[in-house]
Amino acid sequence: MSEPGRVEAPAGVSAEDWRSWSWQMRHRIRSASELAHWVNPIADECEAIEALAERFRFVITPYYASLMDPDDPECPIRRQVVPRGDELRDPVGLADPLDEVEHSPVKNVIRVYPDRIAFCVNNECALYCRFCLRKRMVGDEEWSMQKRELQVGLDWIAATPEIRDVLLTGGDPLVFSDDRLEWILERLRAIPHVELIRLGTRLPVTLPYRVTDELCRMLERHHPIWVNTHFNHPRELTRDAAEACDRLLRAGIPVGNQSVLLKGINDDPQVMKRLNEELVRMRVRPYYCYQAQLLEGTAHFRVPIEEGVDLFRSLRGRTSGFAIPQYVLDTPHGKVPLQHPYARGREGDDYVVEAWNGKLWKEPNPR
Repeated sequence: MSEPGRVEAPAGVSAEDWRSWSWQMRHRIRSASELAHWVNPIADECEAIEALAERFRFVITPYYASLMDPDDPECPIRRQVVPRGDELRDPVGLADPLDEVEHSPVKNVIRVYPDRIAFCVNNECALYCRFCLRKRMVGDEEWSMQKRELQVGLDWIAATPEIRDVLLTGGDPLVFSDDRLEWILERLRAIPHVELIRLGTRLPVTLPYRVTDELCRMLERHHPIWVNTHFNHPRELTRDAAEACDRLLRAGIPVGNQSVLLKGINDDPQVMKRLNEELVRMRVRPYYCYQAQLLEGTAHFRVPIEEGVDLFRSLRGRTSGFAIPQYVLDTPHGKVPLQHPYARGREGDDYVVEAWNGKLWKEPNPR
């Protein structure tokens, strides 16, 4: 297996600027005209960028744009981040399919399980994935978190002794400066019942230069810290991304991967096998692969659950067991493995599953 390649700076950009995460953030692509410097956009992409501007913003880092095939609109990198007209043709998609707002005791704290929470500490990412579960809030001022609002969330955690595990997510917590992120970590570490802190971040994939030595030294001071990132396709596994993960690992931070099963991107057994085998080679553990949610504007990404079950079954015995992520469906009752005895099977146009708490959930799953 060949070594992953390094992403070189394009003409006119110094290597120092290119590898600066702040430079990357300042020079993100936000319009069809800027996108045209990186790819040859088709009419559908340009029209969708304009048509969707008020509903879900379009932002891409130069680093991630450099991974796109400039001449292939079906490129699996390009399709994840460049809008398409299909996003306007989804009659059943929901803004909040997991009822996260209903599970929020205070702003941006989501509690589904008794002992752990997701804390959406901001609503910004380095780029906006077109299948983002939280597209309702990403980039929207209403969901941003001022310091006083973060403190309200921290106070709620401190007053809720059942909470032992806190996932910092968003948006993306690594969009914060080191100082701002450490301010949160210090306050969580001062809460006696918080045993574990996890960071959910896609920046090792979309902006690996953010994972600096300084960041890793800061995180080391607050162990145990775990990181879950989000690679979806082997083309994302560059040398830069591998080095970002390696820096985290050398700081004693376990790194897992949570992918999403996406039609035309990774719903092929050979693509999925290669993705996870190369992750293992990087010492990144494939953890979950999510069934794409019934989320507005994502019908063109959704794979029927039976096809997903067949895909992961086809990997069993053909690769290392720990190179096969658990295929799960996220529901308002929590994550459900799509295997016996949790998966009950098809009922009409729905797929029935049983959650950890015994609740049955019917996920729309058209044939």
